[in-house]
Amino acid sequence: MLNGCSIRALWVLNNSLDTVVFSRRFPVVERRWRAAWLSENDTSIEDPVEDTVLSSLPTDSELASAFSERRRREGSLRGFGIRVTQSTKGSDSWVDDPITRHVIGIYINKVEEGEGEGENHLLWPLVLHIKGLYSILVLPLVEPKHVKAYGRLCKRSDCGNAIRKEESLSSLLLDLPSITGACMVAYAIGDIVTGDVIEPEVVVSASPSVGGLLDSLTGSIGISGISSRGKPVASPVPPSAPSSTAATGAVASDAPKVGSRPLDKDALQSFIGSALPFGTPLDLNHSNISSIRVIGFSSSDLPPQDIKQPAWKPYLYKGKQRLLFTIHETVYAAMYDRDEIPDSLSVSGQINCRAELEGLPDVSFPLTGLNMAQIEVLSFHPCAQVPEQGMEKQALMFQPPLGNFVLMHYQATCSLGPPIKGFYQLSMVSEDEGAFLFKLCLMEGYKAPLTMEFCNVTMPFPRRKVVSFNGTPSIGTVSTTEHSVEWKIITSGRGLSGKSIEATFPGTVRFAPWQIQRMSSSISSFGSTLDEDSDNETDSSNNMINVEDFLMDKMNKDLPPVDLEEPFCWHAYNYAKVSFKIVGASISGMSIDPKLVTIYPAVKAPVELSAQVISGDYILWNTLGKCPSAATAKA
Repeated sequence: MLNGCSIRALWVLNNSLDTVVFSRRFPVVERRWRAAWLSENDTSIEDPVEDTVLSSLPTDSELASAFSERRRREGSLRGFGIRVTQSTKGSDSWVDDPITRHVIGIYINKVEEGEGEGENHLLWPLVLHIKGLYSILVLPLVEPKHVKAYGRLCKRSDCGNAIRKEESLSSLLLDLPSITGACMVAYAIGDIVTGDVIEPEVVVSASPSVGGLLDSLTGSIGISGISSRGKPVASPVPPSAPSSTAATGAVASDAPKVGSRPLDKDALQSFIGSALPFGTPLDLNHSNISSIRVIGFSSSDLPPQDIKQPAWKPYLYKGKQRLLFTIHETVYAAMYDRDEIPDSLSVSGQINCRAELEGLPDVSFPLTGLNMAQIEVLSFHPCAQVPEQGMEKQALMFQPPLGNFVLMHYQATCSLGPPIKGFYQLSMVSEDEGAFLFKLCLMEGYKAPLTMEFCNVTMPFPRRKVVSFNGTPSIGTVSTTEHSVEWKIITSGRGLSGKSIEATFPGTVRFAPWQIQRMSSSISSFGSTLDEDSDNETDSSNNMINVEDFLMDKMNKDLPPVDLEEPFCWHAYNYAKVSFKIVGASISGMSIDPKLVTIYPAVKAPVELSAQVISGDYILWNTLGKCPSAATAKA
C-alpha cells in the first residue's frame, strides 16, 4: 500500500482557543486507508488491539477535544516524552521515547458501528509542529498493522527501546518514511500560517555590472562587484539579537508567541491544492507555487524536447546570466573558563545559491572545501548529485532550481578557534548589588578579509530589576534595560579587520530590593526556610561566614522549580550572551573556488561568492557561579 508519502488529513489548531481553525481531508487517500483496513481485519483471528484503533477520520470538534485532553494529560502541547509518575498506560509518554513529543497519538471518543456508547479509539501517527499561536497536525498514510503495533507499545509494562528491541518505536518508524514527508508538509504549512516564508539569503553586489570579459574575470576571482556593502536579493534572516531569557540547551516553550498574524485560509487552500494534489506532496517550495499561481504559463514556456524538466524548476530563466553563492554560518559556543569543564564550540552552516542561468544547465565544482573544513554532518538539496565515496576527489553536480535555495547544510568545527575568547565573572557583594568583570579578546588569529561588523555583549537578569550600574569599558558603550545590561563593543559602520583587540569591562550593577516569589505549593515551608537561613547565619563558632555563598543560597531557594520544557533555563544560572556578525569568509574552512565552477553547456556567466558568519547561542558562563555542562563519556 505504501508508495512514497500520502496525507490522509491535516489540521491547524489555535492553541489559545483549543479549536480547529483549518482542516483538509483527502478522500482519495482515505479510500486507500479504508481498503487496507478492511483487508487487514478480514480475518477470523481476534486482535484485542483492533478495537482500539480508529478506522475513520474524526470530525474537527472530536479532534480538538481529543488534542485538548492529551495536552491536559501530558502536561503540555508536546507532552513529557519520557515515562514519568504522571504517565498513564496507553499515553504517548508511556512509550518512554522523546520522539513522542513530535509524532503523537490521540484518543477519539467515537461511537463505532454496532457499539452502544462511545469508546476511546487511537489515531496515529500525527506529526505535531508548533508554530506561533498554532499547532499543525498532519496524518500520513500508514498501514493498519503499524498503528496496531504502536497501540501495543502504548500498553506494554516495560519502557524504553533497549528493553525489547524486536518491537520498539525506533524500528517502527524506520519502516515509515511517510512520516518524514509529513514533517516536511507540517513545516511548510507552519511557515505559511505564520507568514515566515523567507528565501535563503544570497548576497549580491550592489554596484552595476559592465558585463562581458570584465564580468568573467572579476567573477572568476571572487570580486564580482567593487562596492563597500552588498545588498540581499531576498529578505535576509536577521542575526541573532540579544535576548534576556535565552540560554544554551533551551527547548522551545509551549507559550504562544505574541505578534503572529491572522490565519490566511485562502493562501493555505491555494498552497495545499497545488503542493499536495489529492494528498500527495509534489513540490513544497512556496516560491514555485506562488510563481505558478501569479504568473501562470504561456506559449513561450514550453519545456525543452531533448531533456526532462525537473519539478523544482517550473520556469526557465531568461535574462542576464550569473551564478551566486553565499556561505552562511552560525556559531554556537559555551565558554566556561574552567579547567574541569572544556569549552564547547560548533558551527552550523549552509551554502545558499541563486543560479540565473538560461535553459537547464548542469553546474559542478570540486568538493575541496570539505577537506579544509572538519565536517561532522552533511546534507544536500535534492537537485544535487553527490558521490558516495571519495568526496574529496570528486565534484558536486547539480541542476539548480529557480530563485534562492539551500544547496548544502553542514555542521563543522571552527578551524580558526573562537572569534571571541575570555571570561565573565559576577559576584554578589550584597543581596541587591553585584560586581562583574569582563575580559575578552576579539578576532585573535583572524586575518583579512575576515571583518567583524558588530559585537554586543548582554548580561540578562530575568528575575531582577536593574536600577543602575557603575563602570567604564575599555572600548565601546553601555546601555541598560529593566532586566539587562548591554555592552556594545563594536558598532555597525566601525568594523574590525586584520587585527585583534582586547576589551575589558569592570563594574557593578544594582538591583531593586529582592522580592521573594514562592510558588503556592511552597508557602507551607516558609517557616522552615527562615529557620534554615537563621541557622546558616549563626551556626559558626568563629563567625567566619561566606557572605556570597549565603546570599546566593538564599536567592536560589526562592526560585521556582526547573520546568521540564526548559531544563537549562533555570534563573540561578548566570551568563552573558554575545552577538556578532563576521563577513568576508567562513570560519569553518568551507569554501568554493569560483575559478573551478563549471557550467555545462558552457556560458559566459560570472560566479560570485560571499560569506557571512553570525552568532547563535554564544554564551559566556559566569566563572564564579553555577553552570550546566554536558557529561563526556569515559573511554
